[in-house]
Amino acid sequence: MTTSSTSTVTADATPRFDLRGLGNWAKTQYALYILIALLIVAAFATDSFFTTRNLANLILQVSVIGIVTLAQFLIVLTGGIDISVGSVVALAGVLAAGMWGGSNVILAILVAVIVGGIIGTATGYLVAFRKLEPFIVTLGMMALARGLVYAYTEGVPAMPEASNFRDIATSTVLGFPVIGIIWLALAVIIAFVVRRTVFGRRIYAIGSSKEAARAAGIPVKGTLVAVYALAGLLVGFAGFLLAARVGAGTPTAGTLYELDSIAAVVIGGASLAGGKGRVFGAVVGTLIFGVISNLLVLLNVSTYMQDAFRGALILFAIVLTTIQFSKRRKASSSQTPA
Repeated sequence: MTTSSTSTVTADATPRFDLRGLGNWAKTQYALYILIALLIVAAFATDSFFTTRNLANLILQVSVIGIVTLAQFLIVLTGGIDISVGSVVALAGVLAAGMWGGSNVILAILVAVIVGGIIGTATGYLVAFRKLEPFIVTLGMMALARGLVYAYTEGVPAMPEASNFRDIATSTVLGFPVIGIIWLALAVIIAFVVRRTVFGRRIYAIGSSKEAARAAGIPVKGTLVAVYALAGLLVGFAGFLLAARVGAGTPTAGTLYELDSIAAVVIGGASLAGGKGRVFGAVVGTLIFGVISNLLVLLNVSTYMQDAFRGALILFAIVLTTIQFSKRRKASSSQTPA
């Protein structure tokens, strides 16, 4: 009897590989399959794509917009949207490079992060406490931030004085850009926050249903303000990184970032209605846009056609997302007892 019990306990304690769970996960990773297909196409289309130099450039190009996409992802999870991220990136960048002459990198980072945090907090307050639509609020913030950029710079790039201003964007670790490491580290942190903390569960709950979340005792208004503030901090930091990569705070920086970040979040599987999405999908969505842009440049496709490809991809992603959510709803309805 003792031997039999021991054997049973040993067998139950053995970890089992969940093939069904892996299969269900694989069925939803269409964005990953798009990325793999793009990489295969890139390998056959040009010999220049899979070179160390080009891949490093690719990571440099996607890292800043990747951080902005993480901020957009948090807001989309709540059922909101932020079309001011591009203008805030530009404002944070020019102030980081221009205030106090951009003579100190730490001070420049603080300036950029504080600017983003203030704008994010103000947006969150208007959305949560004044009950204004996120689209309208961020539309106003977009115009306000871009106007401040041109008023501050008068159309001339702000040149930082610090000789090490670009170090963070030009340094590498074993050939991998530091700026890329920062992006991936932030992605891991955000993934942990939304999946493993009470704050993250509140974000998903608010995105699924604000009324239900409020009835469950979740501080909806405070959580929304915190989400927009956190997103603002990320966007502000991205503004500094972009200025560091370029070597100056340019007034036109961040153009179309709002479109690219929203599209990357959607193609990564998040629902614009809120409550659904994963950080992994947002990262893959960012890489998809980066690979397409990089490949089109290598193939000498005109910038006009690049915009056309970007628009087509956004439409394709929205169609895929709609089909996926329709399938989920049907599966959920079929499993619900009559």
